[in-house]
Amino acid sequence: MSDTPFDFVIFGASSFVGKILCRYLAENYQDSDIRWAIAGRSAQKLEQLKSQLGDNAKTIPTILADAADEAQLSAMVSQTRLVVSTVGPYALYGEPLVKVCSESGTDYCDLTGETQWIARMVEKYHEKAKASSARIVHCCGFDSIPSDMGVLFLQEAAKQQFGHYCYRVKMRVKAMKGGFSGGTVASLLNVAKEAASDPALRRTLTNPYALCPADHPFFARQASNNKAKYDNDFKQWTAPFVMASINTRIVHRSNALLNARYGKNFLYDEAMLSPSAFKAKALTYGLGAFMVSAAISPLRAAMESLFLPKPGDGPTPDEQENGYFNMHFFGETATGKSIRCKVTGDKDPGYGSTAKMLAETAIFFSELNKASEDASTGGFWTPSTLFGMPLIERLKEKAGLTFEQLND
Repeated sequence: MSDTPFDFVIFGASSFVGKILCRYLAENYQDSDIRWAIAGRSAQKLEQLKSQLGDNAKTIPTILADAADEAQLSAMVSQTRLVVSTVGPYALYGEPLVKVCSESGTDYCDLTGETQWIARMVEKYHEKAKASSARIVHCCGFDSIPSDMGVLFLQEAAKQQFGHYCYRVKMRVKAMKGGFSGGTVASLLNVAKEAASDPALRRTLTNPYALCPADHPFFARQASNNKAKYDNDFKQWTAPFVMASINTRIVHRSNALLNARYGKNFLYDEAMLSPSAFKAKALTYGLGAFMVSAAISPLRAAMESLFLPKPGDGPTPDEQENGYFNMHFFGETATGKSIRCKVTGDKDPGYGSTAKMLAETAIFFSELNKASEDASTGGFWTPSTLFGMPLIERLKEKAGLTFEQLND
């Protein structure tokens, strides 16, 4: 599909994160040779977006396509090698585009963090994507680039230093500042709503290997970290990390796609560091109360009405600019050697930093060697397994991320 008019199309350009993504591209790449377009269902909103972006955006082409209209989606993907989707909740609106891309051989990436939806998409469309050479890569934002690429960075450092990969790795969020948008909240609420009425889905959500291929060889008991606890490796109390439910699944899928490179009994878990037992327990109870309330229809409606952000709302530009994240990784080899690394971002993790990660990943994706586009590369990948260490270098150079080994 190298003869298409566009290298990639931003689908859902007028969404909250879509606008941030387009602003980043317009400010940094509009004078480059990258050919990109914006797409959505509303011509008025797309034109408003171009107006808001200023002179740099006047020549950006627009494509009209509704997330539910496969004919319009097919017409859109026929014009590009890659679609970048920001249309969520993906469980409600994302499947038709994945279907069209999988069938047409069009590459695709997004920033979903919805485990249950990814599992359904892999089950339904992996073989079609494999046959068409479409490369589908979910979770190219804060979930789960820092976690997935962070584990890759640590493991390659361990291999170089010790000659072995680590059999266990854990990530702890040391510091983070950012906010939630209405779209992210809608995705969380939808997961809670689906799980409340579907026992099979609840089993999927609690399965650490939910995104691994059906014939995976993994059976190690993974830490759930759903309670406050003391971490001996970090010498601090920890609380649950809301993104762990997707990040850990992506990391385990990466290990599966790498033919169990890190071992069949590889252990990986995530949590947030806390300065005290009291704060760790308070965070745990607060998150638990939110998820229980989200699963009960009247309480969910009350939260949506009273204080949760509405679709289209989110952190202000100043909040995005002043946000950050600092994630620390600890790994241990079977011989008892240990290694520590950190991954940081210089903007609000869910929006300012996510927009840069997704944009730079899309550019990197679109520039992959054409020779790699054959039937053997089609299917559902993870960021680390398709892009590898070269993407880390691009994220360090362009996206404000750092990947750094620490003194143990």
